[in-house]
Amino acid sequence: MLDFTWKVFSQTGNIDTYLLFKELEKDNHEIPGYQEEELAEIDFPIS
Repeated sequence: MLDFTWKVFSQTGNIDTYLLFKELEKDNHEIPGYQEEELAEIDFPIS
């Protein structure tokens, strides 16, 4: 959801979309384990 909201903001420059992004970002960081889940979704190349 954060990626979509940021993409819409970056394409439109709409301030309300940016404020929504910041609110969602704040809410997500208050959830325990959020950062670990987010990092687990990122694909890292294995070398």
